[in-house]
Amino acid sequence: MIKIGYARVSTQDQRLDLQRSALQTAGCTTIYEDQASGTRAKRPGLDRALAELGPGVVLVVWRLDRLARSVSHLVEVLKLIEAKGA
Repeated sequence: MIKIGYARVSTQDQRLDLQRSALQTAGCTTIYEDQASGTRAKRPGLDRALAELGPGVVLVVWRLDRLARSVSHLVEVLKLIEAKGA
């Protein structure tokens, strides 16, 4: 099983250190990051993380609010993860 992580902060003032540390402790071999508001549609780090998914790959996030902008977006992302067999 391969674990990849995704971390996001919303503002320039926030830091990714806590999320990075938690993802590394969880055993993530690769961590993708974004520094963007959750409402912003374009998140290249998330796009790269989702592109890596497939059978035997697990996506790890520190908290669900770092992954999705809303409950409907979370459902959309989870459906994509399921479709990829991850």
